[in-house]
Amino acid sequence: MNQNTDQKKIDILLVEDNPFEAKLAIRALTKHKLANALFHVEDGEEALNFIFARESYAHRKSEPFPKIILLDLKLPKVSGLEVLKELKDNELTRGIPVIILTSSNQERDIKVGYNYGVNSYIVKPVEFDEFSKAVAELGMYWMFLNQSGAAG
Repeated sequence: MNQNTDQKKIDILLVEDNPFEAKLAIRALTKHKLANALFHVEDGEEALNFIFARESYAHRKSEPFPKIILLDLKLPKVSGLEVLKELKDNELTRGIPVIILTSSNQERDIKVGYNYGVNSYIVKPVEFDEFSKAVAELGMYWMFLNQSGAAG
């Protein structure tokens, strides 16, 4: 579920319920040395609990928010779009860059994602090398190149 539980500072929150795709994303981020402070959750409810330091993540109250969130859309319990809406409706988390990383290229999902305030919408490539490259480029851009206005 999680990569570095002993580290307090989480730079990347990966919200992905598919174990294979999560493993690919983690591997790609690790390969490019972007996974040192990565945390992985498997559903939307757990993502919200982690971000807002609720329930089993209450100990995170004084810890900073993640620098970026890689968010799948099709999640159990709470959908990715619902997670996105809650994040962007909250003044404290509105500035966190959220990148939807999904297999859905449905126009409705894309439109709703941007209406809710997603920073980027990426359709997952099927081939591993393409997927790995896309995840690495996303991580590099949002972690090092983008100037963030997020408080944390």
